[in-house]
Amino acid sequence: MGSDLPPPAAAQLCFENLNGSCVKISYSPGPRLILYTVFCFGSCLAVFGNLLVMISILHFKQLHSPTNLLIASLACADFLVGVTVMPFSAVRSVEGCWYFGESYCKFHSCFDGSFCCASIFHLCFISLDRYIAVSDPLLYPTRFTISVSGICIAFSWLFSLIYYFTLFSTGANEVGLEELVSALTCVGGCQGAVNQSWVLVNFLLFFIPTLVMIIVYSKIFLIAKQQARKMESMSNKTVGSSDSYKDRVARRERKAARTLGIAVIVFLVSWLPYFIDSIIDAFLGFITPTYILEILAWIGYYNSTMNPLIYALFYPWFRKAMKLIVTGQVLRESSSRIKLFSA
Repeated sequence: MGSDLPPPAAAQLCFENLNGSCVKISYSPGPRLILYTVFCFGSCLAVFGNLLVMISILHFKQLHSPTNLLIASLACADFLVGVTVMPFSAVRSVEGCWYFGESYCKFHSCFDGSFCCASIFHLCFISLDRYIAVSDPLLYPTRFTISVSGICIAFSWLFSLIYYFTLFSTGANEVGLEELVSALTCVGGCQGAVNQSWVLVNFLLFFIPTLVMIIVYSKIFLIAKQQARKMESMSNKTVGSSDSYKDRVARRERKAARTLGIAVIVFLVSWLPYFIDSIIDAFLGFITPTYILEILAWIGYYNSTMNPLIYALFYPWFRKAMKLIVTGQVLRESSSRIKLFSA
């Protein structure tokens, strides 16, 4: 008796004419358009938002402070995520295929890990910078100098790049997973597997700076609370000009610490689910479905778009700098000496 059921549709392949090609994801036009729009919007926001942050801090002389140099370097990491990681991940997430060659697949994994690692080290150093500024605002300029900031930036970049490029270029991440990697390998695929040992190291590289930041910001807000109480108790008394100046400086540093604390919280909320899943996944035999991994990775990638929005919301100087850049006024002579805020 013949069946009346239609034959199953042939699976679409990433490379139709190649044996061993990966299977392509088949989205209908509507969801496909929505996904590309969301991913491209995030990528553009990461690129142009962080470019504005970098130009603002590097162009205007008033913004050349140790903290702001760390912020500019952090923006550079987020900018590079928007340029070298997000566009290619967007195609892979929507198509289920990697069209950019095996070599760039390795570079993509290196960039992905390096820039995330650099970001968390920058945020950790920024938290230490804010602690010194809030705990001793008058001595802060002599303790956390431009040189110290430069050392922190150099360490963040060099360690992150050397570690991740060594890990992926030597294939150390796949040791012990040869059978799994062989079973999952197909033409047009780019899913890097990381064994339990290196997943644990990656998690510690995320967890230890996170723990430092939580402790440091807890201390910062305790100090800020004590300073606020002290200022309130002295509000009805006559204070000397030096005390008045110290209060103004302390208030400014507390406000900066609060804004940067929000950036830290957003970073942790964005990347914590991914790192927790990665360590659970490695020890349970890589059971997480690919689409869950893609969702968690994109939540992390979108963190690169958030910092410029946070600065725009809480820093009047950034809004003013952004307006001067967008309107082309930064091209005028002596524009770098424009005052963006009162000293």
